[in-house]
Amino acid sequence: MKHLRLALLLGFIPACPLLADTLEREDALKLGQTLITGNRQVEARSDSSSANTVFTRDDIDRLQPTSLTDLLGRVPGVQVARSGGRGGLPGIYIRGTKSAQSLVLVDGQRMANATSADSNLQYLNIDQIERVEVLRGSRSVIYGSDAIGGVIQIFTRRGADQAPQLRVHSSVGSYGSTDNSVGVSGGDAQTRYNLSGSLEQTAGINRTHESFPSDNDHDAYRNKSLSLNLSHTLGDDLEVGLTAMKNIGKTELDNSFGRWDPDTMTVSGQQLYSDFDISSVGSFIDAQLTERWNSRLELGHSENREKTRDKLSADIYSFNTYRDSLNWQNNLTLNDQNTLILGADAYEDRVRSSTVFEKGSRWNRAVFIQHRFNGDYFSTELGLRHDDNQQFGSNNTWSASLTVPLNPANDVLLSYSEGFRAPTFNDLYYPQYGNPALKPEHSKSYEVQWRSQLSESSRLETSLYRTDIRDAIVADADFIQQNIGAARIIGFESALQQEWFGWQSSLGVAITDPRDRDTGHTLSRRARRTLSLDLDRQFDRVGVGASWQAVSGSFNDDDNKQPIGGYGLLGVRGNWKASSEVRLDLKVDNLLDKSFTRALYSYDGSYYGYREERRSVQLAVTWTPTL
Repeated sequence: MKHLRLALLLGFIPACPLLADTLEREDALKLGQTLITGNRQVEARSDSSSANTVFTRDDIDRLQPTSLTDLLGRVPGVQVARSGGRGGLPGIYIRGTKSAQSLVLVDGQRMANATSADSNLQYLNIDQIERVEVLRGSRSVIYGSDAIGGVIQIFTRRGADQAPQLRVHSSVGSYGSTDNSVGVSGGDAQTRYNLSGSLEQTAGINRTHESFPSDNDHDAYRNKSLSLNLSHTLGDDLEVGLTAMKNIGKTELDNSFGRWDPDTMTVSGQQLYSDFDISSVGSFIDAQLTERWNSRLELGHSENREKTRDKLSADIYSFNTYRDSLNWQNNLTLNDQNTLILGADAYEDRVRSSTVFEKGSRWNRAVFIQHRFNGDYFSTELGLRHDDNQQFGSNNTWSASLTVPLNPANDVLLSYSEGFRAPTFNDLYYPQYGNPALKPEHSKSYEVQWRSQLSESSRLETSLYRTDIRDAIVADADFIQQNIGAARIIGFESALQQEWFGWQSSLGVAITDPRDRDTGHTLSRRARRTLSLDLDRQFDRVGVGASWQAVSGSFNDDDNKQPIGGYGLLGVRGNWKASSEVRLDLKVDNLLDKSFTRALYSYDGSYYGYREERRSVQLAVTWTPTL
């Protein structure tokens, strides 16, 4: 609680000289051609050296994704491998790296828990989200550990300079699914606010085909979400703000391994229920100290608490992790062509669980600097970061990029970046499976990008990259974590956005070759080819759209003995603006009723695929009156 009180206090300190034009930042969250995550400041997407994808709230409303993971599956180079049904644990693979090698932020706060590195994206309600930004490729100079594959940042709902507006949303769908939310937002030139809450639940599906009789039931999911965002200007050059988010609920699990009873020397089934409580609070002070010096201080606290219980026994497993974080960044405009970022950040992780770990806390402190030159004939970016980790000592990473405009419509970018990731507490100390001798992972990434404005309504972005990871951490045949010699990932991505005859289209294609260099095997659960296509058009008050997603086959294990079949999914959607305040949405996912799986599980010596939802229908109504 003391950390929470400190965060609240800092958000309302009235006159401290520190960081950026927040109204500009808040307005930028509504725009599709701006980016914040790249350098923790507002910039044009085309100016960022990182390959990036942005979804605004308008995009989310148009695409009607059921969940955040459904939205991320549309990003070229991003693959989602969920373990069955809504609320199932997702693997997020950015450019062939695993979930733990990519950083997830919510309103600037790190969200992955310190034990398993799961970011709990499956628990974030899509109606609570204002914007999603995805950086593809290492961004370790700015963010440090975990940002080897990329960065995903979620911004919760924001207010605007307008009269108070109520937002009521209700949907009903297949598998007993409902999603209801209510919120109010508004503001003026000085203050902006949003407060919203939601309740999402589903009767679910039976995720496993073969298992103990106790698992032959539908796996339900229930999630209550609350988010708050508040910002206020104090004069022309100083702004303070507060963000808070909380998700609590329950998801039912199938456990094909069963429970070993040492008294009877037998394995019996379980009925597992996981209660989760995910929360974060952050505050900032943002000041324009001089015409050329902008400074921003952010303080945050996040918690990941999970308790899993078995209805058929007295077994209870709890894993709670807590993180305090601090980031101070200074953006200096040296002249019309040169800018400089100077920053420092620190965070501390703590673990409280029913499983005893050899160590229960760890801190990391860092300083970083990045220079950018913008010239008529070329631009450069050069960054250096020094991390001091309590357990693994010093780590230095650096990055560099060169941008050459071939003509006003075409740019070529060359970049190099390094990264590292410290092993999690599970990697190091989990009983029977952890390995205290693990070393941190280190990466080197090389990339060539071509960005082309083909016409006023058509833009093409392509990337060719290679990432080498030294001391990559994988589980061996006995599920014990080990450092392998090296992993190598080579890939190609292409994203085409085009508008023609009133139709808005977005095509993303990725080809990835992720391999263990020692064995030559493909890394587990990474598909080598993915494709995503969205096509939409608005006819006055009526809109229609369709999505096609194709994913090639992969392997469930690092030995490549357990193949997972590829799949293709078709979805259609429509909307009707009944009035200026009422909108109706209808969508059908998996229209062709395909049976598919994204991950396998073992039972009785064999492997089976987790079930995913077949054809599903969802109808929603949204009411947005002005108060």
